[in-house]
Amino acid sequence: MCRIWPGTCLLIAIAVWTLFLHFIKIAVWALAYAGFGTLPDLTTAFYFSGVTYAITGYGDLVLPDEWRLVGAVEALTGILMCGLSTGMFFAVCSKIFHLAKEGSREPGKPGTNSHNQPTQRPSI
Repeated sequence: MCRIWPGTCLLIAIAVWTLFLHFIKIAVWALAYAGFGTLPDLTTAFYFSGVTYAITGYGDLVLPDEWRLVGAVEALTGILMCGLSTGMFFAVCSKIFHLAKEGSREPGKPGTNSHNQPTQRPSI
C-alpha cells in the first residue's frame, strides 16, 4: 500500500508518532499528580491528566486548592502542544504535496519543457 500512496503512509506514521508523544506528555503529568498525592490513584491521575491536557475539562475531578493552578498550566501546555503538532503536520502535508506536484512534471513528459516548466499551447 505504501508503494501506491507513499505520502499517505508518511502522514499516517507522523500522526501515530504525534499521538504517541502526546500520550507520553499526558503520562508524565499523571505520574506527577500521582507521585505528589494530589489524586487518589494512578488511574484517576491518567484520566484527569488526559481530560485536562485535551482541554475537555469535565469537572468531575478537581485538584486540591493549592494544586489547581498546576491543572491550568497542564491545559495551557496541552493546547500549545496540540497547536504545535497541527502546524508541524500542516508543514509536512505542504511539503508532500509540493514534492508530488514537482514529481508530476518530469522532463520528457507531455506538458513540460526541458526546465520542467509548463508549456503554452499555441492559440489557434
